[in-house]
Amino acid sequence: MEVKLYIPHPALQKYVLNISTVNVTLPEGVRDVVTPYPPTPFQSLMFYCSNPVSMGRIENDGFDKQPLTVLIGPQYTRVNVKVHKQLKAIRVDFLPGGMYHLLGIPMQELFDGGFDAIDFFGAEMRGINEQLQAITDLEVGKNIVEKFLLKRVASLAGVLPFDSAIHILMNSNGMMSIEETASLSCLSLKQFERKCKERIGMNPKTYARILKFSKAYRLHEGSPQLSWLTIAHEAGYYDQMHMIRDFKTFAGVNPSVIEQQLLSTPMRMQKDLRY
Repeated sequence: MEVKLYIPHPALQKYVLNISTVNVTLPEGVRDVVTPYPPTPFQSLMFYCSNPVSMGRIENDGFDKQPLTVLIGPQYTRVNVKVHKQLKAIRVDFLPGGMYHLLGIPMQELFDGGFDAIDFFGAEMRGINEQLQAITDLEVGKNIVEKFLLKRVASLAGVLPFDSAIHILMNSNGMMSIEETASLSCLSLKQFERKCKERIGMNPKTYARILKFSKAYRLHEGSPQLSWLTIAHEAGYYDQMHMIRDFKTFAGVNPSVIEQQLLSTPMRMQKDLRY
């Protein structure tokens, strides 16, 4: 699995955290690979240049083939991802609040869902999909996606103190208090909570928990030799039991079970995510 991270164009950096390309070719004779995918702190756009993945919820055995471009709203529940033979994709991870700026849609309306991006961008997205199906170089595809985003953000207003404050919370991996974050946003605590539901799709305490959980999960994917106690400490948990609680909530299982599930697949879908 080859992942390349790109720094977005300067005009995008108020709204977009990362643009990355993903290139996976399964070993000869391996038709499909399934891997867990717990929630991350991002809202994202995923552009599939070939063989879109299939997604399934952990509570059932079924998988649904994804559209060529998927708009991923605020995530709360783990999914399982099935990769078919080969995966070539471009991923755009938005800064918290960035997708709200792009769409103007309250993020709670997209809570815990993935959607066909054509429903939001229409014929323009159909044209992007057609271009991406014809590329042979993923960096060319990245440039196509970046050009599309630059056109979209050209008329957007600037960011607000809320955006800066929630970015600081993200960079702290959820360790900054909600009261301090609200103060930085120049809002009362109740105003800040309402703004969070509108712009990141959930209340700030839940978002802070996902930030902390995501760090722990990515630490395990990237450094599986680390003990869970070490990971809990590195991710900022008060103790290991608090981390286990979050794994049960967001990964659907405790850490030892997710460890065994990852041992059964060669895919590590989140270790390269950065914020």
